[in-house]
This record gives sequence, structure tokens and C-alpha cells, in this order.
Amino acid sequence: MARYGARTKALGSASPRIKIVKGETTTEVSLDHPKKAVGYALLAQAFGVTRLEMATGLVDQLVAASQRNGEYNEQSANFMAAVVESIKPRDELEAMLAAQMAAVHVATMTFARRLAGVENIAQQDSAERAFNKLTRTFTTQLEALKRYRSGGEQKVTVQHIDVRGGQAIVGDVTQANRPPAPAAGSSTNTPALIDAKATPIPIPSEPAQKVIRTKRK
Repeated sequence: MARYGARTKALGSASPRIKIVKGETTTEVSLDHPKKAVGYALLAQAFGVTRLEMATGLVDQLVAASQRNGEYNEQSANFMAAVVESIKPRDELEAMLAAQMAAVHVATMTFARRLAGVENIAQQDSAERAFNKLTRTFTTQLEALKRYRSGGEQKVTVQHIDVRGGQAIVGDVTQANRPPAPAAGSSTNTPALIDAKATPIPIPSEPAQKVIRTKRK
């Protein structure tokens, strides 16, 4: 408990919980905080947004996505809000993507539960297709978040470049021992490159110079 308390303290105060109160004709959504404006300001800070309208809109969308059997689920809504907060969005785009990731995760686990309780092949195929699509979507979302945070930069490392005969070989290259210099007037082939671990990349060669020979009379 001491370690858990120290970790939560280092992460900072959590955002207020979402409260869902169902009336006879309406359902009221609010935050568990004595001052409404302060509660949404804390939530906006946790979601990484600068406008309170953005924070309230995300709360409404998370609550709508928390429905189970036509009923809003307070526990599921707070779980998704906690997922968004744990991703630590840095701006509005990351906040929206984090909310989508939370919703996709909840839907994924719903179909995982359905897949575990299928009663026939048709139900199994339907739940399996939905489960696979959702898991692939979540992975794509995670990769998109990483690319967005890194600015879309890609790092390419080239270890060795060896150009021989109009081709470049990129990768680790091991060259055979060079044979002794050939005698004058003899012809020999260029030493071969062995153990090349990459596909040769053609490099356009410069046009050969035209040589005109004339005979003396």
C-alpha cells in the first residue's frame, strides 16, 4: 500500500469520477466534485485538452459508449476515462484518439466474452470476426499514436556501402582476401564480394566516353 500510494502521488491527483444518475425520464451525468467548474478543469487537465467544452464532450461520448443492454454503466464509463487519463494525452487529437482506444478496448473485451460463450458455429464465426477486427484496430491506433508523438520521423541506419561494378550493397559485407597483383599484360577478374546480407541496389553508371582512334599515314 505504501508503494502504491507513493506511485499515485508521483503521478498527481486523479480526475474526478463520472457520476450517472438515472431519473424517471432523464439521465443526469456529472462529476463527483463539489465545484462543477473545478471538476471539469481537473478533467480537462487529465485529458490534455484546453477547452472545457472538449472535456464535457468527451465525457458525454464515453458515457454513451458505456451502455450495456441499453443502460448507461457508470463503472464502464469511469474505466474508459481512466484509460484516457493513463495514456496522458498532450493535446486534443491525442485525447480523441485515446477515447477511441478506450472504447475499442471495451468492445474488444465484450466480443472476447461472447466468443467464450458461443453455442454454435455461426455465433463463433461472428464473434471471432468482430474480435479480430477490433484487436487489429487497437494495434493500428497504438501505432498511430506513436507516430504522431514522434512527429512521423523514421530512422534509417546504413552500416556499410560498397560500390562495385555499378551496384551498391547495403548491409554487412565480408570481402575475400585480395589475391596478389597480376603480372603485366595478364587479365583478372575483380575480387568477388561474399556473404552480402542485402539485395544489390542498381546505381546508374556514368556514360562511357567515346574514344576515336586514327591511324597515322
